[in-house]
Amino acid sequence: DSGFETVARISSAINTSNENTIAECSIPTKEAVILAPIPKPRKNIIGIGLNYTEHVAESARTLDTSNELPQKPVIFSKPPTAVTGNNTDILLNTNLTQQLDWECELAVIIGKKGKYVKKEDALDYVFGYTVINDISARDCRRAGQWIVSKGQDTFAPMGPVLVTKDEIPNPHNLNLSLKLNGVEKQNSNTKFMLFNINDLIEDLSTVFTLEPGDIIATGTPAGVGAGRSPQQWMWNGDVVEATVEGIGTLTNTVKEISR
Repeated sequence: DSGFETVARISSAINTSNENTIAECSIPTKEAVILAPIPKPRKNIIGIGLNYTEHVAESARTLDTSNELPQKPVIFSKPPTAVTGNNTDILLNTNLTQQLDWECELAVIIGKKGKYVKKEDALDYVFGYTVINDISARDCRRAGQWIVSKGQDTFAPMGPVLVTKDEIPNPHNLNLSLKLNGVEKQNSNTKFMLFNINDLIEDLSTVFTLEPGDIIATGTPAGVGAGRSPQQWMWNGDVVEATVEGIGTLTNTVKEISR
């Protein structure tokens, strides 16, 4: 709740300032380094796997997962060190992976503490939304676990902005898409989630307490590189653009490193 009050004060200050005052306190966007909306999360990012029907199907074909729809949300996590912002590099460590993949997702930012939240009250606990690209190294899964695949540094680009929930009255009808080097790879809508945001908050809050600043990546639709024939991966210099309606486009460039 205090977050909304802070945003309101900032908005009021801007609205009551004259153009000269704003100009004195601002710099051109191209000269600014815009960080991720939450650049240093206090906790791991909560990821939701297999949350779109068509992604379940493509994953079953190529990633050795079940073709049955999950009965409950599939939960994994990404460490805070995976976070990076808009117009930054996604690091490709070729000693770790040769299968760097993309996943455009809507991310939910929690705004107040919640435990055992009822589905009908779930959106009251949301502060806002952003775009996240759930970068995945498909050849790094270990013993069925996803954290090595999904938790490497820079594997959670977020941005370009955080939009407060009052600006997105219905998060369950947002177009989302992804382009790689200008070519569209994913195109879907959040209405096709198997478990919507209300479902996810209710389920997650029965497992652990949700706190302000927690990030929930709500899952990706079909069109990932692993699901293509032939499979397609990201390489040094590739530019990936993830877009969610009402929020904007998150742009990142792949940079190869060797360690």
